[in-house]
Amino acid sequence: MKHLKTLLLFLILFTACKNEKETKTPSTTAVAETEEWIILFDGTSTDGWRAYNGKTLPPGWVAKNGELTFDTALGLEQDYKGGKDIIYGLEEFENFELHVEWKLPEGGNSGIFYHLKEGYDSPPEVAPEYQLIDDENYAKIHDLTAYNTSLGYTDKPEELKPLQQTASDYAMHAANPVGKVLHPVGQWNATKIVFTPEKVEHWINGKMVVSFVPWSEDWYERKNSDKWKNSKDYGKYKSGYIGFQDHASPIWFRNIKIKKL
Repeated sequence: MKHLKTLLLFLILFTACKNEKETKTPSTTAVAETEEWIILFDGTSTDGWRAYNGKTLPPGWVAKNGELTFDTALGLEQDYKGGKDIIYGLEEFENFELHVEWKLPEGGNSGIFYHLKEGYDSPPEVAPEYQLIDDENYAKIHDLTAYNTSLGYTDKPEELKPLQQTASDYAMHAANPVGKVLHPVGQWNATKIVFTPEKVEHWINGKMVVSFVPWSEDWYERKNSDKWKNSKDYGKYKSGYIGFQDHASPIWFRNIKIKKL
């Protein structure tokens, strides 16, 4: 009987320890996965976000319904003379994987900047841009003729060109249209940007549509032959801020997070 009691006690302790380990292991893993990602927007606060070259958030940018949004009506209510592009100003990032969900209205236009440095007139002068635009309707609503002609597009300058379409590395690498899925205006899209010195990837709704090697011979040829040929500092920085572009249209962002690589 004594040996039986000892055996029962051993089994109880063994089972308790096993259950405790099974309980703790998923929790520890979840914490590790959470700590790996840096949440740039928690859905309720705009903490960390401010104007490019500024100290506060420009009017119009608000947290509402779990989204970081640019409300054009609010943006026009105040006498504000600065730019309305914004950055996450708490930290600069070098090599990373960035996830963002976003949606646009009909004819909307915006962009995601990275390796952004301050002190310039505007972010596009220096930072690469993951383009966000209404591919289907933008050119129907906005006259692109003068702008595209100035860039040397003489064939159908009224059209939105591949280098200007969603998920493209704006004016550098066009998004591959094969398999590209862009949800209709008013619906959410998911973007992923992966940056390393060996390769940059642009993803849209689970599909990789852009891949290139930064600062390669091909990269410099593209940079020096088109829109950025007179922008000596474009794309040269190896680290910088994450930023969102104001293009005078409503824009909604959510689930913004980044992981250092």
